[in-house]
Amino acid sequence: MEQAEVWMNKGIDFAVEYGPKVLGAILIYLIGSWVIKKIMGVLRKGMARKSYDESLQQFLLSLVQWTMTIFLIIMVISKLGVETTSFAAIIAAAGLAIGLALQGSLSNFAGGVLLIIFKPYRIGDLIEAQGLLGVVKEIEIFTTKIVTPDNKLAIIPNGAMANGNIVNYTAEGKMRVDTTIGVGYGEDIKMAKEVLLNVLTSDPKVLKDPAPSVNVSELADSSVNFAVRPFCKPEDYWDVYFGTLENCKLALDKAGIEIPYPHQVEIQRKG
Repeated sequence: MEQAEVWMNKGIDFAVEYGPKVLGAILIYLIGSWVIKKIMGVLRKGMARKSYDESLQQFLLSLVQWTMTIFLIIMVISKLGVETTSFAAIIAAAGLAIGLALQGSLSNFAGGVLLIIFKPYRIGDLIEAQGLLGVVKEIEIFTTKIVTPDNKLAIIPNGAMANGNIVNYTAEGKMRVDTTIGVGYGEDIKMAKEVLLNVLTSDPKVLKDPAPSVNVSELADSSVNFAVRPFCKPEDYWDVYFGTLENCKLALDKAGIEIPYPHQVEIQRKG
């Protein structure tokens, strides 16, 4: 009985000493969580009214929420009587260690922030970067995902994207398709040019402005080469590219204009 009474007295003393701190910490946490929720709601509505980019909006909201949550946790721990200076020193040391271990990830994170802010490309754009050509599928904090013409998913670190060259074919709304068609030296160049130009102007996916062009680009060893250059929308690029090659061949054949090809001459020695 005496031992039980001793433990009871200790429990009462503990409750008297730490009870108000625990209740205060719980109260701070509840009020702080409510305040954070309200602030996040206001920020979310404000960004929606300002038409913030969705990727940037999610990143900023996440950053603000985490920052306020960390400060709230520090306040709760401080209310419980824990020295926040030592706690902050532990967090700083841990942050430094993690930062050194994840330098590459931090570089990609910083690259993602730059891409979201400056928007060199958007989801759905056809781009060329880091030696890859494809349509942007997702822009994440650490990586950018693009789908290549052969339907492969390429995942590129944002650090490399932000520090490398990016060619955005969609930004201007139109692209030039470069093809080369050769005809024989004995053919009528003006007639061949007219046939090739008719192929371009009759294609509904070829833009009228800028106008397509056909020009002699090279007097090669066995052919007169024409630079055949239609313009089209980025999403029609491959249709126009392959269609131009096929239709030019068919049109030249129909007009009786020869497209030269390599010949081999076999020489036999008698004796």
